[in-house]
Amino acid sequence: MFKYLEDFVGHTPLVRLKRMPGNSSNIVLVKLEGNNPAGSVKDRPALSMIRHAALRGDIKIGDTLIEATSGNTGIALAMAAAVMGYRMVLIMPKSASIERVQSMKAYGAEVILEESMESARDLAQIMVEKGQGIVLDQFANSDNPLAHFESTGPEIWQDSQGLITHFVSSMGTTGTIMGTGRYLKQQNPAVQVIGVQPCDGAQIPGIRKWPVEYVPGICDFSKLDRMMEVNQALAEETTRRLAREEGIFAGISSGGALAAALQLSQEVENAVIVSIVCDRGDRYLSTGVFPA
Repeated sequence: MFKYLEDFVGHTPLVRLKRMPGNSSNIVLVKLEGNNPAGSVKDRPALSMIRHAALRGDIKIGDTLIEATSGNTGIALAMAAAVMGYRMVLIMPKSASIERVQSMKAYGAEVILEESMESARDLAQIMVEKGQGIVLDQFANSDNPLAHFESTGPEIWQDSQGLITHFVSSMGTTGTIMGTGRYLKQQNPAVQVIGVQPCDGAQIPGIRKWPVEYVPGICDFSKLDRMMEVNQALAEETTRRLAREEGIFAGISSGGALAAALQLSQEVENAVIVSIVCDRGDRYLSTGVFPA
């Protein structure tokens, strides 16, 4: 049977690293979310949020959808909106890479640039209050973590043959870690769920440490076993190493999460550690993180 584009979201590879873990007794696995149609882990919640909103009757074909995003969710939503027949308006910080902005526009989305992610979220709410569209709100929408509970978690559990001991994920909207972590804990409560945030002052695309008033509504820190912080230089160097030593061309948030996973690997033995590679590196070429 022939399939539609959205049918290919998910079922991404879980790959064992060969060189970066060194001579450790641990197995370090990375899930290549850049293999999704729009190139990131955010394809999963984007599709989930639109599908469930339509099923509830909250939106209908032709409606204008508005979302504040730092990049990957916006690209995924722009793709999903194009496939499913919605107009998409995306609001993002000016610091976003040009590749991200151009990708959203390529899918037909309107892009508005704001000073920060916080001001982008504020503007989205103002536009809704003015009747200019409907916000799916990835930060408070339970269909975001639900996508990972229904797909990312089961895939990791199956592909790791139930041997996973630690799950490491960078934290932005927190949908990935909340949904995946909940599923893995249901299968084995001993699985450790570790969230990764940036050190103070670090600017790592896709990883956030939110001010208290902007912490996503879907986030529940009590569900995490541990929080780890990563600095910008280490995240960027680990991203470059991932390409040079493992042949995996990924984004900077992926390097940040893997840096934490490798640090964790130095602390434990005989573990199976899974880290999320959120997206591909080609949408960061203009940032200077990769050698010219």
